[in-house]
Amino acid sequence: MKIFKILLSLIAIILIVYNFTKVNFNSPLEDGSITAFITIFASMCALILLQILRLSKKIEKHVKQNK
Repeated sequence: MKIFKILLSLIAIILIVYNFTKVNFNSPLEDGSITAFITIFASMCALILLQILRLSKKIEKHVKQNK
C-alpha cells in the first residue's frame, strides 16, 4: 500500500508539472489552458486525498498501539 501511495503521489506531481507547462499565460482562459488548469486542480485534489489517507493510517496505527 505504501508503494502504491508513493507511486500515485509521484504521478500526480508529474501531471502538475507537465500541465503547468501547457498553460498559455498570455491567454489563460482558452481551450488548452482551461484543460491544463482543470488537470492541475484534479492532481492537487488527488495529492490532498493521499495525504488525508496517510494521516488517517497514522492515526489508526497510533490508536491501535494505545489499546
